[in-house]
Amino acid sequence: MESSKMFKQLRARFIVMTMISVLGVLVIIMTAINLLNYRKIIQDSDKILSVLAENKGRFPDGGDEGIPPEFPDGLRVEGRAASESEGTSDAGSESSQDKTGNTQKWMKDRGKRDSGFFRQRGMSEETPFESRYFCVSFDESGSVTSTDTQNIAAVDDDQAVEYAKTALKKSSKARAKGMVGQYRFLRVSEGETTSIIFLDCSRSLANVHSFLLATILVSLVGLAAVMLLVILFSGRIMHPIQESYEKQKRFITDAGHELKTPLTVINADLSVLEMDVGESEWIDDARLQTERLTKLTNDLVYLSKMDEAQRRVEMIDFPLSDVVSEVSQSFRSRAIVEGKTFESIIAPMISYRGDEKAIRELVSILLDNALKYSPAGGLIRISLALRGKAIELQVRNTAEEISQESISHLFDRFYRTDQSRSSETGGFGLGLAIARAVVSAHKGKITASSDDGRSLCITVLL
Repeated sequence: MESSKMFKQLRARFIVMTMISVLGVLVIIMTAINLLNYRKIIQDSDKILSVLAENKGRFPDGGDEGIPPEFPDGLRVEGRAASESEGTSDAGSESSQDKTGNTQKWMKDRGKRDSGFFRQRGMSEETPFESRYFCVSFDESGSVTSTDTQNIAAVDDDQAVEYAKTALKKSSKARAKGMVGQYRFLRVSEGETTSIIFLDCSRSLANVHSFLLATILVSLVGLAAVMLLVILFSGRIMHPIQESYEKQKRFITDAGHELKTPLTVINADLSVLEMDVGESEWIDDARLQTERLTKLTNDLVYLSKMDEAQRRVEMIDFPLSDVVSEVSQSFRSRAIVEGKTFESIIAPMISYRGDEKAIRELVSILLDNALKYSPAGGLIRISLALRGKAIELQVRNTAEEISQESISHLFDRFYRTDQSRSSETGGFGLGLAIARAVVSAHKGKITASSDDGRSLCITVLL
């Protein structure tokens, strides 16, 4: 069932192309969303690093104004009293509670003072308490002058130095930002000192990875759902097209049969008219056009029959070498008359199981096409040989000029490489379409190629 097979292939191609398109759109959307998400995290990290760089590796403490005398000196940045456990006793519990209350009040007041600072930079006032960071400083010789890891628990001083050395190699004054593992760093140079400030981005990067996996999972589920819907509805989409195609084929077959009778009558009437009035160029022209129309009708009917789903090719064993030789011999004399060189290289004793009449038609079409479209003094060569388990039939002819674009359309119906020569050759562009139908009915393959643009080679594998 040739047409059924064709529409199955068309439906499969439609499904594949649709899914490739949907997949492409999903990939673009997923990539864009995740890149924007990652970029936002990098931008937020750079903002925090800029604040740390402005304040020598720490967050601003809101100034010394309003610091209660009970609050320990030197730890204002952290908001913690390192000596809060010192000097505690049962006797001074009330005084300790008062100090703690004053400290908490000062911390709240400081938060209010700092909130404006952070909001101006598009950050939350909770940023200092949510961020984990550390800093390493170097002198001009590259020696470590100081390390500050009191604001991160996952990194000690030795690890901080290793991270800083790696960042120092990866960065420069022109490119002062980058990533080392899960840490975003900023290189700050001031006088003879170079400081590398690191910000822990592990939680943000984990969220990025989780979001990426979630988008991939959702996209795969969506892709599967779209594929299921396309498979379900593609049959309905193709059904009207297939039905229209089948009606078109039946119309061509029916119209062809209906045209045969009037064409036969017209041809007979022309013969009778010629007997009455004698020979006339008008009668000859009418007979010529009637013969052309008859051939076109026969070709259309034959092509339609070859495409019919119910058609069964009558397979018999026959000597393929003898059939090709016989058909070739009838074209040899025509080539000589037209001043063209005809060569045949036919391997003997090759048999084939197929429709002998259709194979004869195939060889005749290929040779007729080669003779029609080869220039004066051109070469036509036909060869038949065994290629492994396949039989190769090849017809080659010289041509005036042929493009790769023309080759891709050679087997289309009513296609001719040179429209201006249609009246000379008398062809309708159906020959190679019929040849392809014959080869398809025999489960073979037919291809066209041109090595130099000045010759055409039709290859049939059976």
